[in-house]
Amino acid sequence: MSHVNLVFWFKFFFNSYFRCHKLLAMRKFSLLLLSFVMFITSFSQVYKNSFPLAHTFSIVARDSVTGEMAVAVQSHWFSVGTTVSWAEAGVGAVATQSFVNKSFGIRGLELLRRGLTAQDALDVLLKDDEGREVRQVAIIDAKGNVATHTGKGCIQYATQIQGKQFSVQSNMMLTDQVSKAMAAAFESSGNKPLGEKMLLALEAAQKAGGDIRGQQSAALIVVPGKSEGKPWDERTVDLRVDDSKEPIKELRRLYTVHLAYEHMNNGDLATEKNDMAKAMNEYNAAMQLMPSNLEMQYWTAITLANNKEVDKALPILKRVFAADKNWKELTRRLPSVNLLTVSEADLKKILLQ
Repeated sequence: MSHVNLVFWFKFFFNSYFRCHKLLAMRKFSLLLLSFVMFITSFSQVYKNSFPLAHTFSIVARDSVTGEMAVAVQSHWFSVGTTVSWAEAGVGAVATQSFVNKSFGIRGLELLRRGLTAQDALDVLLKDDEGREVRQVAIIDAKGNVATHTGKGCIQYATQIQGKQFSVQSNMMLTDQVSKAMAAAFESSGNKPLGEKMLLALEAAQKAGGDIRGQQSAALIVVPGKSEGKPWDERTVDLRVDDSKEPIKELRRLYTVHLAYEHMNNGDLATEKNDMAKAMNEYNAAMQLMPSNLEMQYWTAITLANNKEVDKALPILKRVFAADKNWKELTRRLPSVNLLTVSEADLKKILLQ
């Protein structure tokens, strides 16, 4: 509790005493003072400095087809993705918000890993939590079970809606329509990829009013439905916007970049397998998503050149070199590490662009 609040409450109690000292015995005042001390103690137990104030809206969900699980969040709070959103492949996803108990993320996933359902895990977390009435928590497990808790002390508007394999929750919202808008957007998004469905839910929440304080940060995590035993490589999507005037809009942009680079990676894999038709389809898909990205254009052209299609590569490289001459210098360095395997004559053609 802040110094200002302490001063206020001390003044309140002592003023009450002096107004009533002719009517109250000292014993009654002692009881009053004892109640005050107990109030201060209980307040400090709930509102610890270690509990960030992530008043926000979020969604946890599972894709019934792919088994993927996800959590997405937005808040007028710095770096909300490091506080609210937690997920693990083959295990589940957790959103812990309002007066956040960050341990709910790690502990919640551990309980799911041990075989507890989402509801059982939530019950364990809340059982010994003295701050449960100021918490808002949502959990989804690998089977699609969901569990949600909104404490009575969460700031209005504070609501939650559970649907088929998803839960949306919000607190300190401008209107009471935010959770409804999120649920409707998610349910009406059809067979879109899970990451896209999560973004649509966030966008709908903001359109419905969002956080009463405005916007600052957002995050999106998507994990596979099953673990391959490689936790360092088991996040399908892992994006954060820590500080922005329009974090959801920026998260959308980053998601598009993510998809573009996924196409680039798929193109590289197809190239390794000498499936040039697929490779070029993937590269073209990437460039359609990010038409101004020079790197995507450049490596697409280099791949064409390496596959004896130099004439198709030349106009692309000419545009890239004109935009930034450093790409031409990089091209000079590729043959020595076998990343550009053209003849001397073709190399000269390329560098003349």
